[in-house]
Amino acid sequence: MLESIAPNAVVAASLPRSVSLRRNFALTLTGNVIYAACQWGILICIAKLGTAAMLGQFALALAIAAPVFMMTGLQLRAVLATDSRDEYRFGDYMALRIAAVAVSVIVVVACLAIAGLSRAICGIVLAVVAAKAIESLSDIIYGLWQKHERFEKIAIALAGRGLSSLGAVAAVLYLTGSIVWSVIAMAASWALWLVTYERSGARALLASVSPPENLQPEWRWLSLRNLTKLAWPFGLVMLLLSLTSNIPRYFIQRDLGEAALGYFAAMAYAFVAGNTIVAAIGQSAVPRLSRAFHTDQLAFVRLLRRMVLLAAALGLAGIGLATLFGSSILRVLYRADYANYKPLFVLLMIAAALAYVASIFGYGMTASRAFRPQVPLYAVVAIATTVACLLLIPWLGLMGAAYAVLIGAIVSSGGGAYVVLRALRVDSRRKAMQ
Repeated sequence: MLESIAPNAVVAASLPRSVSLRRNFALTLTGNVIYAACQWGILICIAKLGTAAMLGQFALALAIAAPVFMMTGLQLRAVLATDSRDEYRFGDYMALRIAAVAVSVIVVVACLAIAGLSRAICGIVLAVVAAKAIESLSDIIYGLWQKHERFEKIAIALAGRGLSSLGAVAAVLYLTGSIVWSVIAMAASWALWLVTYERSGARALLASVSPPENLQPEWRWLSLRNLTKLAWPFGLVMLLLSLTSNIPRYFIQRDLGEAALGYFAAMAYAFVAGNTIVAAIGQSAVPRLSRAFHTDQLAFVRLLRRMVLLAAALGLAGIGLATLFGSSILRVLYRADYANYKPLFVLLMIAAALAYVASIFGYGMTASRAFRPQVPLYAVVAIATTVACLLLIPWLGLMGAAYAVLIGAIVSSGGGAYVVLRALRVDSRRKAMQ
């Protein structure tokens, strides 16, 4: 939205060679693009049927809820998908995710109780919390499918969820004019997909492994403790990543108001839409990238280099489109007044190009299981973004926020490259000593 199993006979490492990485990428790209386009369509609906202030309220609600869910979620989908040695059962992952969702709801509600926000904002935040809780449960099922390279299942689920949520939001917003009820309708459409297609697909896959598993959470406390210990750095990383992306929004809300935040969120979603393609590249490749890291470092480097080049090419294309056609794109997608923000749009696309490369290095760090080094890296990125916002937004307004995003992307891409190279050197030394 507006991110290990017990020993089995059917594991990622034993998948048939006929499963093409290009096919996986095509499937992942198709699902992610449809989903991202629908999420962008939701923003467009709010902009056209509502106001910039309403769009700002929605963006603020996401900025409040998302970091909490990102932190407690521990990026379990990636941990599951890269668990090529099958250290944990699926039930362990599901149990930990359910516990994380419960903690997230409690934390967000507690924050709202002490934050003193308006009733309107609180209502939107609670609706977003419901949607994020459902999304979190779907996400762990996608991790299971990703591990077994069942990307066609993920593509169908993402496309269905995206189209149904867009239709629900557009219809409810048109009929009621209420952003709260629109988000509730989105959450309901996601819940429907979870209890039907996603649940049945996960059950079928788990029944096919040996020994068979089921979809129920398994409250094995030792396994939950060890899995949490393994994944907690990822929780901090995801918190830092989410905070970094939302820090400019907090400062814009405080210094410039909800309407300005609405304009910024509209410009920034093109950033997110492009990252959808990068996510498709990373998600489709990360299981094989993980196996290559442990078995063939040269293959790991070659595949990661190709991924970086694709991300860079995508970023350059985005810069070109924003420079040549930015005003027209904004006018068509939103309203005429949004076209006045073309310079902001272009600057955000420059930041996006670097962020896409940084994201690929993030997949490289995940595939190499370099979890702990990501914590100080993204802490530095968050600090750099915060300092830039403090200095630049009062001076340059929304352009200052875009410069802050650019600075964070520069630090993130450079740091990510360093961590991946370091992980390769450490693994080479370890193998040489064996």
